[in-house]
Amino acid sequence: MVNGLQPPAAVETADTAIPEASATFRSLPAGLHEHLRPFLEEITEEVVQAIRKEIHEYRRPSDDTYSHVVHRGVEQALRGFLARMAEPDTDWEEVKATYHRIGRGEADEGRSLDSFQAALRLGARVTWRRVNALVDAEVLPRHVLATFGEALFLQIDEMAAATTIGYTEARLHAAGELQLRRTRLIDLLTGEPSASVEAITDLAHSARWTVPRELAVVVVDHDPAPESARPILPPEFLGCFDRQPGVMVVPDPERPGTLRAIGAVLNGPRAAVGPTVAPDEGARSLRWALDALALSRRGVLPGTGVVRCADHLATLLLFRDEALVDAMVSRRLQPLDQVRSPQRERLAETLLCWLQCGHNASEVAERLAVHPQTVRYRLRQLDEVFGEQLRDPSAQFEMQLALRALSLRSGT
Repeated sequence: MVNGLQPPAAVETADTAIPEASATFRSLPAGLHEHLRPFLEEITEEVVQAIRKEIHEYRRPSDDTYSHVVHRGVEQALRGFLARMAEPDTDWEEVKATYHRIGRGEADEGRSLDSFQAALRLGARVTWRRVNALVDAEVLPRHVLATFGEALFLQIDEMAAATTIGYTEARLHAAGELQLRRTRLIDLLTGEPSASVEAITDLAHSARWTVPRELAVVVVDHDPAPESARPILPPEFLGCFDRQPGVMVVPDPERPGTLRAIGAVLNGPRAAVGPTVAPDEGARSLRWALDALALSRRGVLPGTGVVRCADHLATLLLFRDEALVDAMVSRRLQPLDQVRSPQRERLAETLLCWLQCGHNASEVAERLAVHPQTVRYRLRQLDEVFGEQLRDPSAQFEMQLALRALSLRSGT
């Protein structure tokens, strides 16, 4: 026995639902907190010095206010520990709420929680070492060590858990707020009428996004369900996948490797990249991307991977108003209706190839993998069907457009 401290009596836990923490603190000898109280100031100073020395985040010798905050935090933690030793059944929720707020504060300050939790662990080690020294000096009895250590590290775990919860909640809240601003920014960039550059710049600043010189809008076929996996975007990309199709805004899309980066981010879903535009012209990029995605779904444009509008401008133009295309098909290709299938399809294929090859029959034969004599025979048939239209440049141009549209529609 040292200084009148007796080993603790057995704690009943069989018939009484005593929480683990309360049971542990009840196991400590009565009056132990009073024996430790005279050393509280020394232990506090030792913990504070160790934190300042070993943890870079808290090493601010010129900042008196910050040093005072660290000192006060350590002192409150140790006083709370002694108070809990004195009253094991004391409501711990208020202390947990304190560390919950600390966690939120660390998140709001933009710091990692690693340093704070390292400080907790370091404080526990220093306190444990100091209590061991008191035992060696026979100021405290040796039988208190095991239970004291269990109580100390149990409290550190609870403090760390409360801090982590507060930190995580704050980070999720901040991420949610940031995503809301970024979603509003996407709507501003792609909406009509166009927003002013000043409005875009102001909202971009609050969304932590740097306004680029140019941008492109990407639309993505994906599962909009909340539980589905969402693409993980680089910080310079804006994205919203709560809608179908999903939308991304990609800055400076003409940089080498950007198309590959988009494909890597999406990893499979069908997508279309709109044209490169100025920041206040995003609506046009979105409009073209939506057109391209619709044509991709139909098989007119490639049906998988990332389709780039800039690679399919003629097709986008041709399908911008399909009623006009139908009128052109009716006007320029109606003579083919008098030819029976499948000869009609062969003649249409030959005519398109002949127009594309600059009227070179030999090249047509090579591209269609048929004998040149077959090509010449088909051309004579076409001359009989179309007559003077085959020698009219304007008619030839419209025929080529009409035939190209029919070819794209059929996927050939």
